[in-house]
Amino acid sequence: MATTQPTYTHAQTTFVERLRAVGSARYHDKHPFHLALHEGILTPDQIRGWVANRYYYQKSIPVKDAAILSNLPDRDKRRIWISRITDHDGTLERGGGGIDSWLALARAVGFRDDEVTDERHVQPGTRFAVDAYVTFARTQPWLMAVASSLTELFAPDLMARRIVVLSEKYPWIDERGLAYFRNRMTLAPRDARDALGWVVEGATTEDLQDACVRALEFKCEVLWAILDATILAYGAGRAGPRA
Repeated sequence: MATTQPTYTHAQTTFVERLRAVGSARYHDKHPFHLALHEGILTPDQIRGWVANRYYYQKSIPVKDAAILSNLPDRDKRRIWISRITDHDGTLERGGGGIDSWLALARAVGFRDDEVTDERHVQPGTRFAVDAYVTFARTQPWLMAVASSLTELFAPDLMARRIVVLSEKYPWIDERGLAYFRNRMTLAPRDARDALGWVVEGATTEDLQDACVRALEFKCEVLWAILDATILAYGAGRAGPRA
C-alpha cells in the first residue's frame, strides 16, 4: 500500500529542505573512512575497528531513545517511539534486535562477542561523542531530541550501498552478518517518517526550526566524530593509524 505524502505549507517545505540539506553537507557517508570502505581498500583490522567502535553507538541507541521517550508529552507519541527501543534491544519473548544483529556482524568479521561487548577496542573519542549524544537526548527539549534522530532520513541509501560493498569487496565477511543493514532499510524510513512529521508540526517558529536544524547537525557531528576516532586508531586502507 502506498504511503500518503504529507501536505506541507511553503514554510514547512522550506524547513524540510533545510533538514535534508544537512545530510547532503554533513552526513558521515562523506567521511574519509566511509569513502575508503566503499572503495574496498580497508584491511580486516580496520573493518574490525569500525565494527567494535560502532558497537558502542549501537548499544547506546536504546538508552538514547529511552531518554527521549521519558520527555515525550503525550501517550500517542510514546506508543510510537517505544518501538525504537525494542527494535534495538529486542524483547524477552522474541529476542533479537539491532544490538544482536550488530554482534552477528562482529562475529562475521572475526570477533568473539566478549571482544566487542567488553568495549576493549572502543576509542576515547567514540565514547565521548556517543555519551554526549545520550546526554543531549536526555537534557534537550523533546522536539530537538527527536530532530537529532533525523539522520534516519539519509540512512537507507547508505545501508543499500553498504550491503553491496561489503558483499562484493569484502567477500571474507560472512553474509549472515549483514542482516543489520537489511533490517535498517525497512525500519529507518518508518522511524524517519514519524519523527519528521512531529518535527515539522512542532517547529512552529523560525527559532524552533533553527534549533531543530542545529540538533540534526549535532547528530551528524557525533557520527563523524566516531569515524574520526576510528580512523585515528586504525587508519584507512594503506594509510595506517597515526603514530
